[in-house]
Amino acid sequence: MEKICVFWFRRDLRLQDNTGLFYACQNEENVLPLFIFDTTILEELEDRKDPRVTFIYQQLGLIHKELKKRGASLMVKKGKPLDIFKQLSKDYKISSVYTNRDYEPYAMERDQEVARFLKSQKVIFFDFKDQVIFEKDEILNESGSFYKVYTPYKNAWLKKFKSNPPQILKTNYKSLYQTSAFEMPSLADLGFEETDIKLPPQKLDKTLIKDYDQNRDFPAMDQTSKLGIHLRFGTISIRYLALEVAELNEVFLSELIWREFFMMILYHHPRLVKQSFKSQYDRIPWRNNEDEFEKWCQGKTGYPIVDAGMRELNATGHMHNRVRMIVASFLTKHLLIDWRWGEAYFAKKLLDYELASNNGNWQWAAGTGTDAQPYFRIFNPSSQIKKFDKDHKYIKKWVKEFGTDSYPEPIVDHKKARERALKTYKAALES
Repeated sequence: MEKICVFWFRRDLRLQDNTGLFYACQNEENVLPLFIFDTTILEELEDRKDPRVTFIYQQLGLIHKELKKRGASLMVKKGKPLDIFKQLSKDYKISSVYTNRDYEPYAMERDQEVARFLKSQKVIFFDFKDQVIFEKDEILNESGSFYKVYTPYKNAWLKKFKSNPPQILKTNYKSLYQTSAFEMPSLADLGFEETDIKLPPQKLDKTLIKDYDQNRDFPAMDQTSKLGIHLRFGTISIRYLALEVAELNEVFLSELIWREFFMMILYHHPRLVKQSFKSQYDRIPWRNNEDEFEKWCQGKTGYPIVDAGMRELNATGHMHNRVRMIVASFLTKHLLIDWRWGEAYFAKKLLDYELASNNGNWQWAAGTGTDAQPYFRIFNPSSQIKKFDKDHKYIKKWVKEFGTDSYPEPIVDHKKARERALKTYKAALES
């Protein structure tokens, strides 16, 4: 049996500036890179053409190709991680396993389970911070507890970032396990097909980022970076990205800080997957009208900016950031549909779906979160059009029948829906 060290890829699908891989190659010999298509996750995906599976598969292909140039290979397996490691421990003498930390509740449970098994086999399990600049308890307030409001968290984050900027790691690939190339399973072997959705390239558009604060609120301009999926699966290094954008645009950097804020909140409160941060908001008697929810999903509410956003999401796996706020407010306030319904739909459709950010932003929109929009602030979809799409360019792009007799009437009246939401929230919070 050959003695190896395993580097386990997860949400870090790159060879450059990869913390766990850097330390594995620095400290060990015969480093075997491994990726596991986790069936626990795959089985929850309803769409056999889920674009995120295609994206992961394509990125693994690129890594596989690069490793072959170095006389190494990527091992790709499908199954439950614990079962894969049990089998690997029979095929090889594993000295250690290196990986990068994940902060989602399922991922932490999975890692603890694998670590316990490895310990029983006298295999050391090392994990590292890689998908964030600051994690867990690294940003604390003066009383030593974690922040529950974004702005003071952001200020503390920036202070620490500027005084101790992250370092870019250069890996020595000479320690990689030298082997003939392992065979990659096909997408069909995984039970999936290639997506029809166009996947965004990994491109850092410095001009776009420099002007981000000026253009980000206007959906017709399409001036969002589309880097969300690359951050989600770690095909771009957060350290590299943060250092680059810090020099270009503070507002764009603040978006990255929001991401870390929500990750920190979810880490400390895994209950948020199912519950409101402000527990009193779980008393709200949501209407949860299934017919209205279906019209929202399909982009047939009769509110053009809402419908345009939902149709963009369904067609591309992307939705403009400003429009995400509008459609989320509409679902939770105008229709009084539980934010968890909207969150679950976004989780199915968004290319850049990330549990912490998705949960945090939906709770923000519903008014239930840690740093929430107050419940009495309700977006007026018509006012939002006047502010951010006054020429209807975005709406006309996605709602072809806009302005014709075939476009549906609004499913609710804005004024009445607003009054109903205010009354419902107020009564629930006072009960």
